Amino acid sequence: MAIHYLQNKIAGGESEILDFKKTISSASKIAKTICAFANHKGGTLLVGVNDNKTISGVKSEDERYMLDLAAQFYVKPTIELKMVEWEFGNKVVIEAIIPEGLDKPYYSKDDDGKWWAHIRVKDQSLLASKIVLDVLKRNSGKQQNIINYTRHEEGLLKFLEKNEKATLKELCQALNISRWRGQKMLVALVSAGIVRNHTTEKMEFFTLS
Repeated sequence: MAIHYLQNKIAGGESEILDFKKTISSASKIAKTICAFANHKGGTLLVGVNDNKTISGVKSEDERYMLDLAAQFYVKPTIELKMVEWEFGNKVVIEAIIPEGLDKPYYSKDDDGKWWAHIRVKDQSLLASKIVLDVLKRNSGKQQNIINYTRHEEGLLKFLEKNEKATLKELCQALNISRWRGQKMLVALVSAGIVRNHTTEKMEFFTLS
Protein backbone atom coordinates (compact mmCIF):
# COMPACT_ATOMS: atom_id res chain seq x y z
CA MET A 1 0.00 0.00 0.00
CA ALA A 2 2.72 2.45 1.03
CA ILE A 3 4.86 1.59 -1.97
CA HIS A 4 1.97 1.95 -4.40
CA TYR A 5 0.83 5.23 -2.83
CA LEU A 6 4.31 6.78 -2.83
CA GLN A 7 5.15 5.61 -6.33
CA ASN A 8 2.03 7.25 -7.74
CA LYS A 9 2.61 10.47 -5.84
CA ILE A 10 6.30 10.72 -6.69
CA ALA A 11 5.77 9.77 -10.35
CA GLY A 12 3.68 12.91 -10.88
CA GLY A 13 6.64 15.09 -9.90
CA GLU A 14 6.72 18.36 -8.01
CA SER A 15 3.83 20.76 -8.57
CA GLU A 16 1.93 23.64 -7.00
CA ILE A 17 0.73 21.20 -4.31
CA LEU A 18 3.71 18.82 -3.99
CA ASP A 19 7.36 19.36 -3.07
CA PHE A 20 10.26 16.91 -2.59
CA LYS A 21 12.98 17.36 0.03
CA LYS A 22 15.96 15.03 0.42
CA THR A 23 16.48 16.21 4.00
CA ILE A 24 15.60 19.24 6.11
CA SER A 25 18.74 21.08 7.16
CA SER A 26 17.16 24.45 7.97
CA ALA A 27 13.89 25.31 9.73
CA SER A 28 13.80 28.70 8.02
CA LYS A 29 14.13 27.22 4.52
CA ILE A 30 11.40 24.63 5.01
CA ALA A 31 9.20 27.31 6.62
CA LYS A 32 9.29 29.17 3.31
CA THR A 33 7.69 26.18 1.56
CA ILE A 34 5.15 25.64 4.35
CA CYS A 35 4.20 29.33 4.16
CA ALA A 36 3.80 29.18 0.37
CA PHE A 37 1.48 26.16 0.57
CA ALA A 38 -0.59 27.78 3.36
CA ASN A 39 -1.02 30.93 1.25
CA HIS A 40 -2.11 28.78 -1.71
CA LYS A 41 -4.39 25.72 -1.68
CA GLY A 42 -2.34 23.75 0.81
CA GLY A 43 0.13 21.08 -0.24
CA THR A 44 2.31 18.12 0.64
CA LEU A 45 6.00 17.78 1.45
CA LEU A 46 7.64 14.42 0.83
CA VAL A 47 10.82 14.34 2.91
CA GLY A 48 13.33 11.67 1.95
CA VAL A 49 12.72 12.05 -1.79
CA ASN A 50 15.25 13.51 -4.24
CA ASP A 51 14.46 15.99 -7.02
CA ASN A 52 15.02 13.20 -9.57
CA LYS A 53 12.15 11.20 -7.92
CA THR A 54 14.41 8.62 -6.25
CA ILE A 55 13.92 7.77 -2.58
CA SER A 56 16.82 8.38 -0.21
CA GLY A 57 14.95 8.06 3.10
CA VAL A 58 15.45 10.05 6.30
CA LYS A 59 15.89 9.71 10.06
CA SER A 60 12.30 10.33 10.99
CA GLU A 61 12.83 11.84 14.46
CA ASP A 62 15.22 14.53 13.18
CA GLU A 63 13.02 15.51 10.25
CA ARG A 64 9.80 15.56 12.30
CA TYR A 65 11.49 17.84 14.83
CA MET A 66 12.59 20.27 12.10
CA LEU A 67 9.12 20.29 10.52
CA ASP A 68 7.44 21.01 13.86
CA LEU A 69 10.01 23.70 14.66
CA ALA A 70 9.40 25.40 11.31
CA ALA A 71 5.60 25.27 11.50
CA GLN A 72 5.41 26.51 15.10
CA PHE A 73 8.24 29.04 15.36
CA TYR A 74 9.23 30.05 11.82
CA VAL A 75 5.74 30.55 10.37
CA LYS A 76 3.12 33.04 11.53
CA PRO A 77 0.32 32.46 12.14
CA THR A 78 1.43 28.97 13.18
CA ILE A 79 0.43 25.97 11.06
CA GLU A 80 -0.64 22.53 12.28
CA LEU A 81 0.97 19.87 10.10
CA LYS A 82 -0.26 16.32 9.66
CA MET A 83 2.68 13.93 9.35
CA VAL A 84 2.62 10.33 8.15
CA GLU A 85 5.63 8.00 7.97
CA TRP A 86 5.86 5.56 5.08
CA GLU A 87 8.28 2.65 4.91
CA PHE A 88 9.66 2.08 1.45
CA GLY A 89 11.73 -1.08 1.79
CA ASN A 90 14.20 -0.19 4.55
CA LYS A 91 13.81 3.56 3.98
CA VAL A 92 11.44 6.00 5.65
CA VAL A 93 9.68 8.85 3.85
CA ILE A 94 7.77 11.50 5.78
CA GLU A 95 4.63 12.90 4.21
CA ALA A 96 3.90 16.31 5.74
CA ILE A 97 0.50 17.67 4.79
CA ILE A 98 0.07 21.45 4.98
CA PRO A 99 -3.54 22.67 5.01
CA GLU A 100 -4.68 25.76 3.16
CA GLY A 101 -4.43 28.60 5.64
CA LEU A 102 -7.57 30.08 7.16
CA ASP A 103 -5.84 33.28 8.27
CA LYS A 104 -3.89 34.46 5.20
CA PRO A 105 -1.39 35.87 4.57
CA TYR A 106 1.19 33.64 6.26
CA TYR A 107 4.80 34.70 6.76
CA SER A 108 8.03 32.76 7.27
CA LYS A 109 11.10 33.94 9.19
CA ASP A 110 14.48 33.90 7.46
CA ASP A 111 17.90 33.41 9.06
CA ASP A 112 18.17 37.17 9.70
CA GLY A 113 14.93 37.18 11.68
CA LYS A 114 12.94 38.97 8.97
CA TRP A 115 9.42 37.83 8.04
CA TRP A 116 8.41 37.34 4.40
CA ALA A 117 5.29 36.02 2.68
CA HIS A 118 5.66 33.45 -0.10
CA ILE A 119 3.24 31.96 -2.59
CA ARG A 120 3.28 28.72 -4.55
CA VAL A 121 3.65 29.09 -8.31
CA LYS A 122 3.88 25.79 -10.19
CA ASP A 123 6.71 23.93 -8.41
CA GLN A 124 8.33 26.99 -6.82
CA SER A 125 7.85 29.00 -3.65
CA LEU A 126 8.17 32.67 -4.64
CA LEU A 127 8.19 35.91 -2.69
CA ALA A 128 4.74 37.52 -2.62
CA SER A 129 4.46 41.05 -4.02
CA LYS A 130 2.68 43.91 -2.24
CA ILE A 131 -0.30 43.39 -4.56
CA VAL A 132 -0.51 39.65 -3.83
CA LEU A 133 -0.28 40.33 -0.09
CA ASP A 134 -3.12 42.82 -0.23
CA VAL A 135 -5.23 40.41 -2.30
CA LEU A 136 -4.69 37.69 0.32
CA LYS A 137 -5.72 40.11 3.07
CA ARG A 138 -8.78 41.25 1.16
CA ASN A 139 -9.91 37.72 0.34
CA SER A 140 -9.52 36.67 3.98
CA GLY A 141 -11.77 39.50 5.10
CA LYS A 142 -9.02 41.69 6.53
CA GLN A 143 -9.79 44.49 4.07
CA GLN A 144 -12.99 45.71 2.49
CA ASN A 145 -13.70 44.20 -0.91
CA ILE A 146 -15.11 47.25 -2.68
CA ILE A 147 -14.42 48.36 -6.26
CA ASN A 148 -14.74 52.01 -7.18
CA TYR A 149 -15.26 51.80 -10.92
CA THR A 150 -13.93 55.04 -12.40
CA ARG A 151 -12.43 56.03 -15.74
CA HIS A 152 -9.10 54.68 -14.49
CA GLU A 153 -10.47 51.19 -13.91
CA GLU A 154 -12.16 51.36 -17.31
CA GLY A 155 -8.91 52.49 -18.91
CA LEU A 156 -6.97 49.68 -17.23
CA LEU A 157 -9.34 47.02 -18.53
CA LYS A 158 -9.31 48.48 -22.05
CA PHE A 159 -5.50 48.54 -21.98
CA LEU A 160 -5.40 44.85 -21.04
CA GLU A 161 -7.90 44.04 -23.79
CA LYS A 162 -5.55 45.56 -26.35
CA ASN A 163 -2.22 44.37 -24.92
CA GLU A 164 -3.12 40.95 -23.42
CA LYS A 165 -0.73 41.47 -20.49
CA ALA A 166 1.01 44.32 -18.69
CA THR A 167 3.18 45.06 -15.66
CA LEU A 168 2.22 47.51 -12.94
CA LYS A 169 4.71 50.02 -14.33
CA GLU A 170 3.27 49.76 -17.85
CA LEU A 171 -0.29 50.24 -16.59
CA CYS A 172 0.66 53.26 -14.49
CA GLN A 173 2.45 54.87 -17.43
CA ALA A 174 -0.43 54.17 -19.83
CA LEU A 175 -3.03 55.61 -17.43
CA ASN A 176 -0.77 58.37 -16.07
CA ILE A 177 -1.44 57.37 -12.47
CA SER A 178 0.77 56.85 -9.42
CA ARG A 179 2.15 53.46 -8.45
CA TRP A 180 0.07 53.58 -5.26
CA ARG A 181 -3.14 54.15 -7.25
CA GLY A 182 -2.24 51.40 -9.71
CA GLN A 183 -1.61 48.91 -6.90
CA LYS A 184 -4.90 49.78 -5.21
CA MET A 185 -6.86 49.30 -8.44
CA LEU A 186 -5.19 45.99 -9.23
CA VAL A 187 -5.78 44.61 -5.73
CA ALA A 188 -9.52 45.31 -6.09
CA LEU A 189 -9.75 43.91 -9.62
CA VAL A 190 -7.70 40.77 -8.85
CA SER A 191 -9.72 40.13 -5.67
CA ALA A 192 -12.93 40.38 -7.70
CA GLY A 193 -11.61 37.90 -10.27
CA ILE A 194 -11.71 40.45 -13.11
CA VAL A 195 -7.94 40.64 -13.53
CA ARG A 196 -5.46 37.81 -12.97
CA ASN A 197 -2.05 38.13 -11.34
CA HIS A 198 0.95 36.18 -12.72
CA THR A 199 4.14 35.88 -10.65
CA THR A 200 7.47 34.56 -11.91
CA GLU A 201 10.99 34.67 -10.47
CA LYS A 202 11.79 37.74 -12.57
CA MET A 203 8.55 39.69 -12.89
CA GLU A 204 4.90 40.16 -12.07
CA PHE A 205 2.31 40.91 -14.74
CA PHE A 206 -1.45 41.04 -15.17
CA THR A 207 -4.02 39.79 -17.66
CA LEU A 208 -7.79 39.79 -17.95
CA SER A 209 -9.33 36.73 -16.32
